[in-house]
Amino acid sequence: MSDFQTARTALGARLRELRAGAGLHGKELAGRMGWAASKISKIETGKQAPTAEDLELWAEALGVVEVLPELVGRLESLETHYAVWRRQLAAGVRARQEAWGLTESITAAVCNFESAVIPGLLQTAEYARHMFIRTTALHRSVQDIEEGVNARMQRQQALYAPGRSFHFLIWEAALHMRVCPHEAMAGQLDRLAGVFGMSSVQLGVVPLAADLTVVPTHGFWIFDQDLVMVETIGAELRLTDRAEVDLHRTVWEELMAVAVYGHQAHRLIARARASLDLM
Repeated sequence: MSDFQTARTALGARLRELRAGAGLHGKELAGRMGWAASKISKIETGKQAPTAEDLELWAEALGVVEVLPELVGRLESLETHYAVWRRQLAAGVRARQEAWGLTESITAAVCNFESAVIPGLLQTAEYARHMFIRTTALHRSVQDIEEGVNARMQRQQALYAPGRSFHFLIWEAALHMRVCPHEAMAGQLDRLAGVFGMSSVQLGVVPLAADLTVVPTHGFWIFDQDLVMVETIGAELRLTDRAEVDLHRTVWEELMAVAVYGHQAHRLIARARASLDLM
């Protein structure tokens, strides 16, 4: 269970405790609040996260408004682990890039696995532009594409800072994903080929033919062994629970064990680049 789910379940248990302490059944509380009884059940069992407004109604219906600050605090703590993209992108993609840059600036060692796209810190401006076009269209967010591209390019300065290390693993499939026009993808693969030899960067490719002991269902970042970040289609997760961090570290090590580096990785990138010329 993730630390987000653990926190949500704990909040639900606290709400159930308050309801039981007031001597009410779930249906009775639902009646007072004008909700379906199923919503009470989902919140109490951690299947659904309440909103701040839900917590206020809950406390008022039970006559325990004095615990509202505690409940809201629990919710805010929960939301630090799970940030819906709709809210994350409210200020635009530039703000998100600057937030990522802040996290990276206080991190000495970054490990990043990507299963479907080129890592952001290794993207060309043109590739990043098309990624942001798709992201803002999907989430119907602020269209600050060029500001976002500039901020991502600024983040890449971290690759040249002394005392920093970056280890990237890319699933070979990501080298063939057509998320941008032919010319932009060709330039992106050329950029990847130029990464080899950078003193602060290790770049490995997990071949499609590799015998996997884990299933790389999504990309993730590990920052200094203390924080894991995961981007899903709908949200961003910040995981700090030791068990979660260790789990992602185990997956990382399993993928690293089957990845290829140096000339072997360069060959896979060159093969993907050559396939573009055949189109």
